[in-house]
Amino acid sequence: MVKLPVISGREAGKAFAKLDFTYDHHQGSHMIYYHPSGRHLSVPDHKELDRGTLRKLIRHAGITVEEFLALLQDS
Repeated sequence: MVKLPVISGREAGKAFAKLDFTYDHHQGSHMIYYHPSGRHLSVPDHKELDRGTLRKLIRHAGITVEEFLALLQDS
């Protein structure tokens, strides 16, 4: 299992935006992103995301951890 880095919610949101997820709005302390296929993500707007939370967001986005790490490196 690949170890995920500790990143902020905003950094995660930028990576998901590269996958055509579009920021829609804030709901409390969460940023809501929508994908043209109908999927949505609720990304916590925290300074540090829990690794388990990040792994679940990656799974919901339909990509692998390795693909997500590649998106982070492209920033």
